[in-house]
Amino acid sequence: MLVYILSRNKALYSTRRLVEEAEAKGWEVRVIDYLKCTIEIMKGELVVNYLGKVLPTPDAIIPRIGASRTFYGTAMVRHFEMMDVFSTSGNLAIARSRDKLRSLQVLSKHEVDMPKTVFASNKSSAKDVIALSGGTPLVLKILEGTQGVGVVLVDTEKAAKSVLDAFYGMDVNLLVQEFIEEAGGADIRAFIVGGEVVGAMKRQGAEGDFRSNLHQGGSAVLHKLSRKEKATALAAAKAMGLGVCGVDMIPSARGPLVMEVNSSPGLEGIEKSTNINIAGKIMEYIEKNVEVKPGNAAKKVKRDSIGA
Repeated sequence: MLVYILSRNKALYSTRRLVEEAEAKGWEVRVIDYLKCTIEIMKGELVVNYLGKVLPTPDAIIPRIGASRTFYGTAMVRHFEMMDVFSTSGNLAIARSRDKLRSLQVLSKHEVDMPKTVFASNKSSAKDVIALSGGTPLVLKILEGTQGVGVVLVDTEKAAKSVLDAFYGMDVNLLVQEFIEEAGGADIRAFIVGGEVVGAMKRQGAEGDFRSNLHQGGSAVLHKLSRKEKATALAAAKAMGLGVCGVDMIPSARGPLVMEVNSSPGLEGIEKSTNINIAGKIMEYIEKNVEVKPGNAAKKVKRDSIGA
């Protein structure tokens, strides 16, 4: 079995753990910086070049695509998929999840509950947007923000109008969401692999911060999902079409609400807080979906012959 991990940084915890678990299976594994890949497209032939050499066709890829490189990264994933390579998450699903607005539209279509959200152009009236969102306090999210960056809580209508006007003046696209006060700055991440919940943690924001992101100083502990939380997480992952993902939910008076479905969820927080071998679960998922045929031995010879 030859597996490529599409990651820009070999030293990242998530990348290292995936390499360790693939090697523990006895597989050949390589970390490929997808930004250094060049693709060739010809009649009936698709090729990937890497660092000046043709890459052998792998049996599977594990995309770890950075949010700022979604277009190029998904193009690489799509190219491998066209070569009949199994991907733990498809290119369309990754692109869908990275577009915050589109992902919420998809979740709504599949009747997955979420905080009420309003999207408007910079020509819209800030006062109308605030009213449609249910009034203050409100959470404002920049569409391009990640890891809690670009998320602002506003307590009063005056503050909301001021922030909205400022962002709209810079031609920034914003989502405006109702604030779920009873969540208390906490959220739940359910880790999904192959349509199954393999682990869950509860994240708590740092004191005075309503954001629970670990990158913003939050903490995480093991969490046992309720039946409703589990069903919601699985429905969200299915709606997005992701084989591997993290579903972020916040508790509310009306039940769990999905905030985001992350197509490249980090492994460090979930593994350390749950003591579950999540990277190993991803390898098992690949094993179930990739049939290693006898003919692969001949393909292995070809791989070696081009010095990859």
